[in-house]
Amino acid sequence: MNSNLKDYSHKRLNILTGEWVLVSPHRSKRPWQGQNETPSKDERPSHDENCYLCAGNKRINGEQNPEYKDVFVFTNDFSALQADFEPFLYLDGLLQAQSEQGVCRVICFSPDHSKSLAQMTVNEIQKVVETWQKEYKTLGENPNINYVQIFENKGAIMGCSNPHPHGQIWSQSTLPNEVVKKDEQQHKYYTKYKTSLLGDYLSKEQDLRERIIFENDAFVVLVPFWAIWPFETMVVPKKRQPNIATLDIKDAMLFSEAISVLTKAYDKLFNVSFPYSSGIHQSPTNGKENSHWHWHMSFYPPLLRSATVKKFMVGYEMFGSPQRDITAEVACRLIKDNVIN
Repeated sequence: MNSNLKDYSHKRLNILTGEWVLVSPHRSKRPWQGQNETPSKDERPSHDENCYLCAGNKRINGEQNPEYKDVFVFTNDFSALQADFEPFLYLDGLLQAQSEQGVCRVICFSPDHSKSLAQMTVNEIQKVVETWQKEYKTLGENPNINYVQIFENKGAIMGCSNPHPHGQIWSQSTLPNEVVKKDEQQHKYYTKYKTSLLGDYLSKEQDLRERIIFENDAFVVLVPFWAIWPFETMVVPKKRQPNIATLDIKDAMLFSEAISVLTKAYDKLFNVSFPYSSGIHQSPTNGKENSHWHWHMSFYPPLLRSATVKKFMVGYEMFGSPQRDITAEVACRLIKDNVIN
């Protein structure tokens, strides 16, 4: 690794968004006098009669969940986006607003209230992946839906209101901000070089072997060069694919394996059920070819030095740009050391 990147403050470019992150490796040596908390034991029963996501239980709106045995999907009872209303446009000088239609879904990964992805088998995770594929296709076929965002918030620290293993899908009529950036950057690169931006980046990472945590025949798990969060990671398919709908059964299994390996390593890193927000960025469902897209899944965990020391986006990061102390290379080594072989 270049010694300048190890010892001196510098900026790294996120090629997918065009934005920069400030890296200050020398600051990782400073003493910590910040917030510490007692880590949660996070011991839960396999079924909680008070949980509105558990099989057979009633949800807040009075509907009863079926006695589901693996994955269960339903429309969010408190959707952030509405499907039925008259579209509108509001313009008053510098004040602008427009309607945004959408459908929000909840995906229960397992009927077992006590589990997370890290405790599920690869076969169980594959059922989740196959559900993501089905929902992406079904929602994307709606003419009013132009983007499908799959994500998971794990842990109370990430604002998760229910510990039952679940994720969400928000599908909407326009592209959200982060997706617009990635769409533009990938399209610009593809137009110029006729190759995938993320694919060429992945080839570079495979040559250097400095930030790769795990790989199988179809996927690479790595800490991106431009990572913002201390233990941020990305799962990238080796072949350029625009979205997860293009995965065949074998690749869906290998994707599930990559998720399993990573989430287990996360839990082992600080001996805690590791919190994070994860999400899949993939091609819009706007009817365009979108051949420049190379889908990927990112994990953004908030923990910094231990199970009780968190990373806060404050001060300079609110008013300037994102900043990190621990380098991507050090983070990769720490996570990789906890991969279960």
